[in-house]
Amino acid sequence: MELPKFMLADNSEFQDDVFILHTDFPRFVVNLVTEDIEWFDDVAGEDKDELADEVEKLVVDAERFYQEEIEKYQEEE
Repeated sequence: MELPKFMLADNSEFQDDVFILHTDFPRFVVNLVTEDIEWFDDVAGEDKDELADEVEKLVVDAERFYQEEIEKYQEEE
């Protein structure tokens, strides 16, 4: 099955939080409110500097994805 690179996720127990799932390696979920990241892949063996740069870029991409999705929802209203 082919998945989109990013997906929105929510949960009624965390109503004030915004979660974005990243489905490519390294797979993770980021809380855009707190900027906490939960990893699904083992990234322990990865180069720390390279991983930090990649994660920074991916979080920016996740934030951009979220903004674009919100704009689409607002246009539909």
